[in-house]
Amino acid sequence: MIAIAGRHHVSAPVITFLSDYGLGDDFVGVVHGVIAGICPAARVIDITHGVGRHDIREGAVILRGALPYMPVGVHLAIVDPDVGADRRAVALRLADGRMLVGPDNGVLALAADAGGGVLEAVEISNSHFRLEPVSATFQGRDIFAPVAARLADGEPLEDAGQPCDPEALVALELPMARLRDGVLTAHAIYIDKFGNVQLNVGHDELVHSGLKLGHSVSIETGPDERHEAQFARTFADAERGGLILYEDAHRMLAVAVSHGSAAEHLGLAVDAELRIRPG
Repeated sequence: MIAIAGRHHVSAPVITFLSDYGLGDDFVGVVHGVIAGICPAARVIDITHGVGRHDIREGAVILRGALPYMPVGVHLAIVDPDVGADRRAVALRLADGRMLVGPDNGVLALAADAGGGVLEAVEISNSHFRLEPVSATFQGRDIFAPVAARLADGEPLEDAGQPCDPEALVALELPMARLRDGVLTAHAIYIDKFGNVQLNVGHDELVHSGLKLGHSVSIETGPDERHEAQFARTFADAERGGLILYEDAHRMLAVAVSHGSAAEHLGLAVDAELRIRPG
């Protein structure tokens, strides 16, 4: 976990909240209201409600990146395209002390791994903490929010539901980068609102990639698509419209265009493969 200098002890319980609900409807406000009614002392931090509709992997990537900067607490993540179907609802305790609450569809998986793994898991679909009657389509309100609030209020995890095997939780597999003959093959895993493209190459992999800060690189996005870029520290290191490769705020390799959109410039979508080599 990343240590944040100067962070004071948080006395009030913290619940973070991520979803694909958006802000055009009352869903987010209603979840806040349920939490406030059960645990009024809780501080709720909205990570984002702009996850792409039903995009489990995008939610998982954002959650993993955000949690190291959040106080340890209860972390509610709802991206649930199969709400009402045969998927489990779970609450998890991680090795780093965090508790995750959400659907068992992979949205919690990356954050759980980053938090040292799951020590304890319970299935909460029939939790006695839930609101009655339970809606078939708004379980964020009726199951996930009340369970998260009760946990934040100090209720033991084991009282939230029935134990389940952490090894049986749904995993989320991301494509793997590879380095061969001096060529780094990477994949787009997340595109932010500015069109910056995060790749599946972390800091440790980057160290061994052979790329050198300030030097040119070649980025291939297809058989006949080659683009010259600079391996830079920040956006201002390139001229307006210049293509850069850089280590982003989450210490992941990323591609950007200064004052522009790398996704549009290169025609990239999530899962796109890029071949990167020193220029």
